[in-house]
Amino acid sequence: MELILKKTVESLGEEGEIVKVKSGYARNYLIPKKIAVLANKTNLNLLEQEKATIEARREKQRQEAESLSKKISGTIINIKHRVGEEDKLFGSVTAADISEKLAEMNIQIDKKNVLLAEPIKALGEIIVPIKVGYQMTSEITVQVVPLEAE
Repeated sequence: MELILKKTVESLGEEGEIVKVKSGYARNYLIPKKIAVLANKTNLNLLEQEKATIEARREKQRQEAESLSKKISGTIINIKHRVGEEDKLFGSVTAADISEKLAEMNIQIDKKNVLLAEPIKALGEIIVPIKVGYQMTSEITVQVVPLEAE
């Protein structure tokens, strides 16, 4: 089934693209949530009329992603965490912790965009990729230090 995407879907395509999907996915998810519409003559004509606004919106998103990438690229954040014997952490440092620490620095990043493969469970320095949008990622350095080290 051919559809025109009304919103960007990570695993499928970007806004304004014509994609082929299975009919069940289209009927049960994409069309009811108004993420896509059928690719018929009427909707194709509307798409042609809206192409300029879609391109302008994409360009704006790309510029915002680039500016955010420049802002956070190379940022170093220190997270103090309680440690036990042999410098093992009590608990772990998660994407939510990193997101909160960035928010303290006036950088708003959703925890879903912190691309941690698994929570950090050891002291040290870790490079963490951050998804800034428009298929861009940037890297920050997270330093996990003991809470008592002051």
